[in-house]
Amino acid sequence: MGKIVVLKGGLSPEREVSLVSGAEIASALKNMGYSVIEIDPADYSKVSDLLSAIQYEQPLLVFNGLHGGSGENGELQAALSLAGIKVTGSGFKASCLSMDKYISKLIASAEGIPVPKYILMREDLLEDYQETEDYSGFSSQLGLPIIVKPNDAGSSVGISRVECLEDLKPAVQKALQYSQSVLLEEYIPGRELTVTIIDAEAYPVVEIIPLEGWYDYTNKYTHGKTKYEAPAQIDDTVAKLLQLYALRLWKAFGLSGYARIDFRYDDLKPYFLEVNTLPGMTSLSLTPMAAKAAGMSFQDLLQKIITVTAKAGR
Repeated sequence: MGKIVVLKGGLSPEREVSLVSGAEIASALKNMGYSVIEIDPADYSKVSDLLSAIQYEQPLLVFNGLHGGSGENGELQAALSLAGIKVTGSGFKASCLSMDKYISKLIASAEGIPVPKYILMREDLLEDYQETEDYSGFSSQLGLPIIVKPNDAGSSVGISRVECLEDLKPAVQKALQYSQSVLLEEYIPGRELTVTIIDAEAYPVVEIIPLEGWYDYTNKYTHGKTKYEAPAQIDDTVAKLLQLYALRLWKAFGLSGYARIDFRYDDLKPYFLEVNTLPGMTSLSLTPMAAKAAGMSFQDLLQKIITVTAKAGR
């Protein structure tokens, strides 16, 4: 059936999640009859060496199981494209735009899709906010709680939900460990919903229901911490609106292959949160859940992604 290189691990803060995703992808592909070569970019000090290792294998394509960092922000996608190597997921431009949460909000707003109120804070502004009262302007604009997140990281790494102003500065400092800029975002009460798109087709909406607290890193990756409903038990008109918004954003960002688009819904309207161009492929991941709700097995999902990638021009 051909050879596929699976990229997993990498050097981003999401390395551990990527190792799990990559291992599950590789295992399933082997069971499907593919010859699989697993490569960890962290083992190569130069991109040129990584590209040479991939080219040596002469694969049908590269299945990108990386999360975050250069594996998701468009840098690796650009290098692979220049080397003439097909890779799953979106190209470098769409990946770059999607990784930047601030830019993503601007694009969604321009498309007429509601977004939470937000403020971008850059690291060099921290000196201007030394006392608790200095942060009152943020709470007056965004309310409380405030979601504080690195502007270009995923997997809920470095994210905090700030309930009181005293916790805002530490939360910003925490987020700055993972990014040079931080997005402060209005918290939208209600339901967390996500839409997977594969080859410009919207799949069933999935609802994320943390059993305690909110959907942070622990609840996201610990069995038994979160309940999922696929398809989500929501009104059909709301589901169709979410899918419509997701498809509009798919086109606006220039996405390809597959992606996942996240929303909050306050029982009045959906609010766009972010685009994930490399959705997780673990047993707790949302894209496999959406595919299963549409009648697709995990192997069916992987084959669909491979088929879409193989037929693409790039």
